[in-house]
Amino acid sequence: MLSRLDVSKRLDKRTFERELLKYQSILNGLQRRAARASVSTILVFEGVDAAGKGGAIRRVTAALDAREYQVMSIGPPTDEEAAHHYLWRFWRHLPRAGRVTIFDRSWYGRVLVERVEGFARPAEWLRAYAEVNQFEDQLVAHGIVLVKCWIHITKDEQLRRFKARQTSRFKNWKITDEDWRNRKKWDQYEQAVNDMVERTSTRAAPWTLVEGNDKYYARISVLRTACARLRKAL
Repeated sequence: MLSRLDVSKRLDKRTFERELLKYQSILNGLQRRAARASVSTILVFEGVDAAGKGGAIRRVTAALDAREYQVMSIGPPTDEEAAHHYLWRFWRHLPRAGRVTIFDRSWYGRVLVERVEGFARPAEWLRAYAEVNQFEDQLVAHGIVLVKCWIHITKDEQLRRFKARQTSRFKNWKITDEDWRNRKKWDQYEQAVNDMVERTSTRAAPWTLVEGNDKYYARISVLRTACARLRKAL
């Protein structure tokens, strides 16, 4: 599935800047309409390390009223969170009426990192596909606009970005030993992603697979997707 993506897609800087202004303006207007109509939005961002999730999120939030959104960066669960069902910590942060919640990583950790790293037993992560589908069906049935983006880059592009981070004084904090360790399990993660998309891309909550080797193209693709989903809901 991921292997069929055309990661050669690119935008030049001038086109990117023109499209960025266009779609950020559209998104701003749509979110204002959603707020007036009390329509809530959830955006889910997933992708391998260095895929560009943070950059894409910043281009989305730049279009929004700072009072109307929150970004949840998801890491390992706290002791309190681990004592509950794994979806509990996400239920806690669902957006209020008319607001936006952006998840930088999400409940899909159960079928990705927890599966690959052995933090969840096979029976647990296999059961999670149905649990996630039911969870998302409930969100959509409640009237929430749910946008799910997997930003995909190739293994070679990830290596290039890792090395660039190592040599940058402003970005070297973003590269850790854990990133390199995860990279060694690339094939296992790729299989987990393919299974995730196949089993959880539903009519109510489809996945958008974003070609991410070119950051300009990926950021516009994310904005275009968010605008299309909001426009359809409104």
